[in-house]
Amino acid sequence: MTDDAIDPAERARKLFAGPIAFLKSAPGLQFLPDPTVPEIAFAGRSNVGKSSLLNALTNRKALARTSNTPGRTQELNFFDVGEPLALRLVDMPGYGFAEAPKDLVKRWRFLVNDYLRGRQVLKRALILIDSRHGVKPVDRDVMDMLDAAAVSYHVVLTKADKVKPTALDTTIAATVEETMKRPAAHPLLVATSSETGSGLAELRTAILDAAFS
Repeated sequence: MTDDAIDPAERARKLFAGPIAFLKSAPGLQFLPDPTVPEIAFAGRSNVGKSSLLNALTNRKALARTSNTPGRTQELNFFDVGEPLALRLVDMPGYGFAEAPKDLVKRWRFLVNDYLRGRQVLKRALILIDSRHGVKPVDRDVMDMLDAAAVSYHVVLTKADKVKPTALDTTIAATVEETMKRPAAHPLLVATSSETGSGLAELRTAILDAAFS
């Protein structure tokens, strides 16, 4: 059976069950790896659960560093997926509040914006939103920038297990209403939990589809 004949969800499962390794950190655009494979970038407010989601998504305990201190991720971190190399995941610095000097936060923001606007192999950005809080003004600022730059993005809810089902449904409905107005937002919204694993299979499939569609 060829890869093309395999169910997309199974292809995604096999890919993320295979080799995945940290490649490098890039504190500036001049340090980016050669643009040879599709890239999927993870963005979100500080402490949204980005590193935990990356670890759960890749079935690793410590692929991405987690911290209770907002702003721990200070560079663009690249992870190779597949052997032979199929795609790269990019863990970006959290936006919004960060425990760091203002000039450093400013440099991070420019790094993220410049990467998102100018990276030709970037196939999609994933905007992570905390299910407990919904879309915040700083999230809208990033979505505005992506809309203006015509960079396609998914909205992904994190920590879905931390809210009651009725509250989660309310957040999902409000977020869908928000994204429907946005030209660069992909219509698929995925609610995930790094702890229970809910939504991870769907997100893996969406990443594979975005990388190779």
